[in-house]
Amino acid sequence: MQRNLEKELMANARWKYLMNQKKMAVGIVDLRNPQQAKFASINGAHMMYAASLPKIAILLSSMDAIEKGELQETDEIKRDMRLMISKSNNQASTRMIDRLGYDKIASVMTDPQYKFYDKSRGGGLWVGKRYGGGGDTNREPLKNLSHAATVNQVCRYYYMLVNGKLVNNQRSKQMLDIMGEPELHHKFVNTLDQIAPTAKLFRKSGSWKNFHSDSVLVWGKNPSRRYILVALVDDPNGDEIIRSLVRPIEKVLKNTVNTVALN
Repeated sequence: MQRNLEKELMANARWKYLMNQKKMAVGIVDLRNPQQAKFASINGAHMMYAASLPKIAILLSSMDAIEKGELQETDEIKRDMRLMISKSNNQASTRMIDRLGYDKIASVMTDPQYKFYDKSRGGGLWVGKRYGGGGDTNREPLKNLSHAATVNQVCRYYYMLVNGKLVNNQRSKQMLDIMGEPELHHKFVNTLDQIAPTAKLFRKSGSWKNFHSDSVLVWGKNPSRRYILVALVDDPNGDEIIRSLVRPIEKVLKNTVNTVALN
């Protein structure tokens, strides 16, 4: 699958240039056989500014805090978590950040149970700035980024989520419910609406200036269309590039026979 991914994406001259310049990163997880998930990525450990995609880090930190009794699960908080993910609402996201604090988010991302941010592996998921400006910051230590991600760590996040390994099975299911039925229909979702209208989608995206990102768990009625896809792009046409990735990625999955298991 790694060879197929590189061959398919490098065939596009623009994508090849961006990937060689480390301005484009893509990761996929094949979930057609849940017992033998397969993984491939290009620039997978290269950390980039990811805009609103790292709001999934706030979601996990919130669930961790609720489970530990550090945060009360009120109707207002449940509404804010949904707004933060489904509509990428910055005000709701900032309210959640303020409730948790940067130290809490960082502690969950670096928790040995998850290691979603690991300096020895190029960094990963990080939220160290409120969405919308103002207030103190807690930028990650490797590149001084405020909202960061690597495709490898985002793929791991979704993989653990679908297997009930984020906080616990009940909280993972609750997080999936929050991430399901996305209300923003652009990037990956724009294409998936066309080619897989009946598939269940669980997703979080982000955009700021030239930085575009998207992540999705696709769960089709047919097991042949079940996968995780993550992309980070630093390019003015990043939205269009991400939208155009879905079909070639599905081609990669279709053509893959012998692959290496995710670990």
